[in-house]
Amino acid sequence: MTLRYSLFAIISLFLFSPIIQASAPKLSAAPASPVVDEYFGTKVTDNFRSLENLENPEVQKWIKEQSDYAKSTLQSIPGRSALIEKMRDFDSRKVSKVYNLSITDNNRYFYLKQTPTDETGKLFFRDTFKGKESLLFDARAFFAGSGKEYVISGVSASENGSNVAISVSANGSEESIILIMDVVSKKLYPERIDRCRFANPSWVKGGGSFLYNRMQSLTHAGQNPQYDSKTFLHRIGSDPASDREIFSNATNPELHIRSADIPSVDYDRHSGYLFAAVSNVDPRLTIYYAPAAMLSAKKISWKKLCTPEDEIHDFAATRDEIYLYTPQHAPRFKVVKTLLRNPDISNAETVVAEDPKAMLTSFAVTKDALYYTQSVNGVEAKLFRKTNDDVKERELKLPFKAGTIALSSKGFLFSDLWIIMAGWSNDYRRYRFDSSNYAFRLETLSSPAEYPEYRDLVVEELMIPSYDGALVPLSIVYKKGVEKNGKNNTLIYGYGAYGKSITPFFSPGMLLWTERGGVLAVAHVRGGGECGETWHTEGMKTTKPNTWKDLISCAEYLTLQGYTGPGKIAINGASAGGILVGMALTERPELFSAVIAQVGALNPLRGEESPNGPVNVPEFGSVKKRDECNALIAMDPYLNIRDHVAYPAALVTTGLNDPRVIAWQPAKFAARLQQANTSNKPILFFADDKAGHGMGNSKTKEFETLADVLSFGLWQTGHPEFQPH
Repeated sequence: MTLRYSLFAIISLFLFSPIIQASAPKLSAAPASPVVDEYFGTKVTDNFRSLENLENPEVQKWIKEQSDYAKSTLQSIPGRSALIEKMRDFDSRKVSKVYNLSITDNNRYFYLKQTPTDETGKLFFRDTFKGKESLLFDARAFFAGSGKEYVISGVSASENGSNVAISVSANGSEESIILIMDVVSKKLYPERIDRCRFANPSWVKGGGSFLYNRMQSLTHAGQNPQYDSKTFLHRIGSDPASDREIFSNATNPELHIRSADIPSVDYDRHSGYLFAAVSNVDPRLTIYYAPAAMLSAKKISWKKLCTPEDEIHDFAATRDEIYLYTPQHAPRFKVVKTLLRNPDISNAETVVAEDPKAMLTSFAVTKDALYYTQSVNGVEAKLFRKTNDDVKERELKLPFKAGTIALSSKGFLFSDLWIIMAGWSNDYRRYRFDSSNYAFRLETLSSPAEYPEYRDLVVEELMIPSYDGALVPLSIVYKKGVEKNGKNNTLIYGYGAYGKSITPFFSPGMLLWTERGGVLAVAHVRGGGECGETWHTEGMKTTKPNTWKDLISCAEYLTLQGYTGPGKIAINGASAGGILVGMALTERPELFSAVIAQVGALNPLRGEESPNGPVNVPEFGSVKKRDECNALIAMDPYLNIRDHVAYPAALVTTGLNDPRVIAWQPAKFAARLQQANTSNKPILFFADDKAGHGMGNSKTKEFETLADVLSFGLWQTGHPEFQPH
């Protein structure tokens, strides 16, 4: 079993249309209350600090007025409704879409399934891949009449699949309620466990209890709801109030768990150990472990496995050994192993050495072999197999050329291995690897579908020089026959944070940009993990400017090579990608026609004042340290907006239930941009009161959100089908 502790996402006219301008209502100015703060001798003016009070009626009125106008404007864009209709057409081509699949040791399959008539996924199970399917739970029907849109946000089955814990969340909040079901009878147990955003229940041997994380109840104003969460042991049928506290800063003060960190415990029944993690956004793990038998002890005596200084990003345990995935002295990663009972990480044996030309992206341990994946520049994936008898690993021939590979197995006691593959123009497919004849057998639960619209796509994978000479991977997708005449509408998507790679994914909806004759590009900027851990660290904290400067270099390259030209470039980023596109806008406003920031981190200097901010300090920095504070000021799009500048059009969105990037960050950015802008291009701000960070959206909301991005971008880059009449 491989454990992962990680934290997105994916997915001009020079003059604003006179017709829309003439009919646009006069909108109220955002409530302004400038505040001047001093950070290590630097004075910073915050013009819209008042917007941080989301409970203020005046602030709520401004947000609603802005959102109503933005929604009306977006819905009036010609061509938007046709995009949604095409997305529905794509969706109807699959009889069913299956995702979030998990398989128990006895081959009971649990998964979420969505049909063309379903707004959200329903929970199903079957015994074996070819077994009869049975519906277990429909969250939408169960909570009908609640006034909220509930979705299944997580599923965890006991070892033999007799019981299943179902996490449900409402309106994108990600604050889950755990329900427990007896699978055979399909009856729910009476208890419900709330405040479980970070739950991910781990079942204990026997299937009668599980470990889970729970947030504190709010008892006073100003309390951070994410602080001091705890791991509990719950026994089926008991009152959650009586659950035993297993792992927290209270039970284990000697471990110095910080209030902002998230404690969790995983019961690994195969190795016979408990693994306790102290998590934040830092990919370097903090893990403690103890024999599983200690779960019945009054207090568990935890032994340290690794801390961030050990640079372990992932691990997998067997009965006697532990395999570690690390970039220590190997920026493109390697796999090493050491004894589980007495680990010696510094002298661990190398199992898979670093490849200087490819990133080692994942691994899985089975009964027969160790499997691992490599990626070249984040876009070309390969799969390898290595046994104890092999002098050298063996590359496996894949069913098709893959941009992305995801591995799954049942652990070191089983031979089973599955891979999920995809590419920019290849739909996701799941295969079982047959080690007896080195062949792959298609085991995709989702229905097949054809997309003839994308048969003639051209995909180019380039390495382009950034401002400082670093070579940045750039993926370019367009329809065959598109000329490099400098006139093509171009959408550039990027992220660049947490060491996360944007690997090739298949999105029929996103590809509608190419179907409309445009160029779709993905900039694999620094801060991501496409080229190894160094690629990540060269785009975080004090080196964060590399992130948006890489994006700017990609846009300049596309212009210079004729893929696009002036007035034709839109850029899109979400979540931490808000820093990317927001800073690109402030640094080079004349380069872009449209900037689309979705649920974006747009005021990171103030991030620590929000519930989810402290946990992000390892990635972006803290105002409490001089160099990191200065870096936060430098990367803050809101603070870097300048008065009397002609800015490009902007679409800024947020979810009022967003637990990751609080809604006032995008709100402040939009208000300041409207205040400073001298162009007559639209600056739209839309806050969705029934959404969060994008997780848990209904199908219709997903279609509408993507249609907003595409239609706004096509409108502002001058596509004739999207111009207001």
